[in-house]
Amino acid sequence: MSPVSLEKRSALLRDSEPPMSVMEFEAAIRAVGPERYHDLHPFHGLLHGGKLNKGQVQAWALNRYCYQSAVPRKDAALMSRVHDRELRREWMHRMLDHDGMPPDEPGGIERWLALTDGLGLDREYVISRRGALAATIFAVEAYVTFVREQPLTVAVASSLTELFAPKIHKERISGMLEGYDFIDDHVMSYFKRRLTQAPRDADFALKYVLENAKTRDEQDACVDAVRFKCNVLWVQQDALYNAYVAGNIPPGAFRPGV
Repeated sequence: MSPVSLEKRSALLRDSEPPMSVMEFEAAIRAVGPERYHDLHPFHGLLHGGKLNKGQVQAWALNRYCYQSAVPRKDAALMSRVHDRELRREWMHRMLDHDGMPPDEPGGIERWLALTDGLGLDREYVISRRGALAATIFAVEAYVTFVREQPLTVAVASSLTELFAPKIHKERISGMLEGYDFIDDHVMSYFKRRLTQAPRDADFALKYVLENAKTRDEQDACVDAVRFKCNVLWVQQDALYNAYVAGNIPPGAFRPGV
């Protein structure tokens, strides 16, 4: 199966263009972040600026759990297609980073639940996803489907929003600790761990994509995959803003204080 660009240009135009150099290709990938990463979203500014109330922060943490819990499923879907044992070994630690290896390593999902626990949310309710926004669930499941169905190199490329993650984690740690008296170091442990995990993961995935996307069509599809992943993250912010800032909470979704 050949990679298919999500933002298609004409096949004739693509075929007429030579592959980008490695430097050009990497620059094209990195350029997506300043244009589309969700740190540009207004909801992000409110969250990190200490402008939300506790119920709005609860809504963010509850909905974001849906994404966190989908990450190891996404990685399992990718690994099920990998015949290269070395790649599987490398990718395996991503699942363990999130699912953990008890008793010594609780994992990222458990650290996220420490955050929702600290915010006063019922753990069973969070895990059930019953109160999550429909848009959140649609977005994260679209991501899992994308990784399962797209060509392997394109699927790997969709993880490259990790290139932009350390900046947002640093802002989140400092901004939320400073802005909210109901946030402490313990509940922010997820983000502190990702400061070292995300760069390691991004470095490996970037090297893999740069080495394995050979044609211009494949390269364009990989850049589009990073855009797609940014859209997955952005639409979650849109849904939170519309529901919990603009006040349009849909039926069945979490309602603060209820």
